[in-house]
Amino acid sequence: MRSAVRRLKRWLYLGHRWLGIATCVLFAIWFVSGVVMMYVAFPNLTTNERRAALPDIAWSRVLLSPDQAMAVAGLSRYPRELRLTMLNDEPVYRIADWKGPRQTISAVTGQAITSITAEQAFAVARHHPAAVAPTLLGTVERDQWSVTARFDSDRPLYLVDLGDASGTELYVSSRSGEVVLDTTRHERVWNWLGAIPHWIYLTVLRQDAPLWRQVVIWISGVCMVTAFSGIWIGLLRAGLRRRYAGGRVTPYRGWMAWHHVGGLIAGVVVLTWMASGWLSMSPFGWFAGRGDRSDALQRYAGHDAPTIKVAPPVRDRPGVVEVRFVWVDGSALLLLAHRDGSQSVVDPISGAARTLSEDRLFVAAGRLMPGTPMTLRQRLEQPDLYWYTHHHQRRLPVLRVGFDDAAQSWVYVDPASGEILGWSDRSARVRRWLFNALHSFDLPPLIAYRPAWDIVVIALSLAGLMVSASGIVIGWRRLVR
Repeated sequence: MRSAVRRLKRWLYLGHRWLGIATCVLFAIWFVSGVVMMYVAFPNLTTNERRAALPDIAWSRVLLSPDQAMAVAGLSRYPRELRLTMLNDEPVYRIADWKGPRQTISAVTGQAITSITAEQAFAVARHHPAAVAPTLLGTVERDQWSVTARFDSDRPLYLVDLGDASGTELYVSSRSGEVVLDTTRHERVWNWLGAIPHWIYLTVLRQDAPLWRQVVIWISGVCMVTAFSGIWIGLLRAGLRRRYAGGRVTPYRGWMAWHHVGGLIAGVVVLTWMASGWLSMSPFGWFAGRGDRSDALQRYAGHDAPTIKVAPPVRDRPGVVEVRFVWVDGSALLLLAHRDGSQSVVDPISGAARTLSEDRLFVAAGRLMPGTPMTLRQRLEQPDLYWYTHHHQRRLPVLRVGFDDAAQSWVYVDPASGEILGWSDRSARVRRWLFNALHSFDLPPLIAYRPAWDIVVIALSLAGLMVSASGIVIGWRRLVR
C-alpha cells in the first residue's frame, strides 16, 4: 500500500511538473489579458451606435406600405423583425423572417435589394457622426474582427476608414448596405493583449467554430487539472502543522518558494477561474440554449398574418432614424427610434403616444407558455442578482414573469414598449453563478461599488500572475537542465 501511494505521489509530482511547463505561459497570458478585458471589450456594434449613423427617415419618399413590403418578401406569417430605415438616401424595409435570410425591400420601388456597390457603401459610411475624411479600404471576406458566423449573411463586407482621430473603421454589408460592425484603433491594439489571447481568438482557428470550441475546452481542461494538482501538492508539502526549519511553511527557497506559497494563497482562485472558463464553453451540452421560440413569440404578439396598417398621421416626424412595426397582445405598435438613443411608442393609425398596461402585458406574457402556471409577476426598478448592468446595458424598469415549467423559465418585458428583452431559465441562472460570479466576480457587494470590483479582480490576477511567472522560471530552468 505504501509503495502504491509513493508511486501515485510520484506521478502526481511528475504530472504537475510537465503539465505546468506546458501551460504556465498560458496561465500568465490569461491573467494579463483578463485585466485588459476589464476595460477594453471585443469590438461590437451596439444598437445605439448603429442608429447614430443613420440619416433621418425621408418620409416623403416612402411609397411602399409595410404590408406591400411583406408581400414582396413572400411572407406567410408576420416576421420576427420588420424595420423601416434608410440606405443612404433611400428608405428601405429590413425584414427578418423566422427562418431564412434577412431581406431588404426598397420602400421607393418595391424591389428587393440583394447587393450594393462600393459607392453605395461609401455613401452609407459618410453619414456616420465620426466621418471626417472617409476612405474605402476595399472588401473583406473575413478578418480578425468579423470572424464569427453571425456576419456570414452579410459577407463580403466593405471596409471604410472614417479618417477620424480614433481611427474608426466601419464594416458595411455588401448585401444589405447596413453597418454591421465598427472598430477603433484603441480597440484593435488592446484586443491583441486582451480578448484575442484570452479566448484563443485567432482568425485561422475561430473561423471554424466547432474546432475552436473543442480546442478551448481541452486546453482549459488540461489547465484545470494542472491547477488542481498544484493545490494538492502544495497542501502535501505545506508545513501547516509541523513547520520547517526557522518556522517556515515551505521547504523550498527562491522561485520554488514563491510558487509554493503563492499557489497556496491563490490556488483556489486560479482553479475556479479555470473551471468557470471551462464551463463557459458548455461542455457536454451543459447550459445549451433553448430551442425555437417562434410559436411562443407569435402567441405573445397575438397576430400571425403578415399585415399591419399604418396611416399618414405617423409620417413627418423629424429625428426618427428607424421604425419598428410590432404586435403585442393583438395591438399594433410603432417603435420610433431617435438618433439620441431614445424611443417613443405610437399608435400606427392615429400617431398618438401609446402604451399597454402592465396587467395586459402580464396577460400577454402568460400566452408564451399556455397551460403553464405563472409563478412570478414582478416589476424591477433597480438592478438585482440576475438583471444588472455591470457588463451589459439593461433597460429599467423591467417586468419579470416566471413560469412553473420544467426549466423554471423567466421572461423580461419592457413595460414601455412591450418588447421581450430577455429569457432566462434555471440553467442560465446556474451559469450566472458558475461563470459570472466565479469568473467575472459579478458579486453584489463588488459591482455595487465599482472600484471595489476593480481592486479585487486586479489583486487576484496579480497573485495568479505571480504563481504563473514563478512557474515559467522554474519550468525554464528544468528544461535547460
